[in-house]
Amino acid sequence: MNEIIQKQAKKFEKEYKEILENIKKFDKIAVFRHIMPDFDALGTQFGLATWLKENFKNKDIKILGDNHVTFTPRGLYPETDKVNDSWFNDDFLAIIVDVGDEKRIADPRFKRAKYKIKLDHHPETEKIFDISVVDTSLCAASELVTNMLLSFGDEYVISKEAASYLYGAIVGDSGRFLFGSTSRHTFEIASELLARNIEIVPLYEKMYEKGIDDLKFMQFVLNNYKITPEGTAYYVLTQKDLDDLHLSSEQGKEHVNLFSSIKGVNIWCSITEDVTEPCFRISLRSRYYNVNEIAVNFKGGGHKQASGAQIATLNELDKFIEACDNKIKEGKKL
Repeated sequence: MNEIIQKQAKKFEKEYKEILENIKKFDKIAVFRHIMPDFDALGTQFGLATWLKENFKNKDIKILGDNHVTFTPRGLYPETDKVNDSWFNDDFLAIIVDVGDEKRIADPRFKRAKYKIKLDHHPETEKIFDISVVDTSLCAASELVTNMLLSFGDEYVISKEAASYLYGAIVGDSGRFLFGSTSRHTFEIASELLARNIEIVPLYEKMYEKGIDDLKFMQFVLNNYKITPEGTAYYVLTQKDLDDLHLSSEQGKEHVNLFSSIKGVNIWCSITEDVTEPCFRISLRSRYYNVNEIAVNFKGGGHKQASGAQIATLNELDKFIEACDNKIKEGKKL
């Protein structure tokens, strides 16, 4: 094992050993992640579950949570398992990936697990797990999970299929290796996954291919965005806008990074109505400023450069934008 990967694995040597022991112990294992999943949540979940199925063929492995509105039909990920409540009556192991707090775990039946393991790179907010392995310095939950799988040794195989899921998760959550959380360890892990002969061109096509409707969405963003003198850029999608553009609320954030390379834009965000809550969901990004410090004051949280938040109505929008501007005015960069 590469010395950089080995050094990272040493930090969690005890926890990794306990996790492997519990994987061996339980006949039934369910892998969970957060609601409204992204590349990292789904890629880590399917990558880990695929590894479990291939290395522990006699175990009953389930993949739980909502399907993605575009990734699943696009063929990037299979549909998740539909599991009857009776399955959870027996003792089972729950492994939860890429989620910081309990309320965002996609299937609440994780609570019925005999033993709970968390693998994540978000700041930990709750102590509800039997084993919790969290490293906020890593760019993706997949980076942590892959490190763990490699630490188990050559006895356990990471197949081409599992590697493809895990690699795509890292690509997605690192912003294609552009975000500041990308490190030498990230590239060493990516290299190990690429060594499994994954086909990156078809993978990237499935991840980033756009349709004609996406052009209309981009046109809407470019015609309706606003930017403050301090450099906070944002666009708002109401339910009417979503209906007109044939978008789900979940898709509203898909073009937030149109602003990522624009000089003079310091913080950028999408603000999308979700009538099921009801609220307006915010995806918040920055190259230079800790946007998590903003998000936690608006019912959210996440990473320093990428976080989620929400406001109840657009009456709170000015207050939120003011908070973004004030963060820029402070001048405290990452």
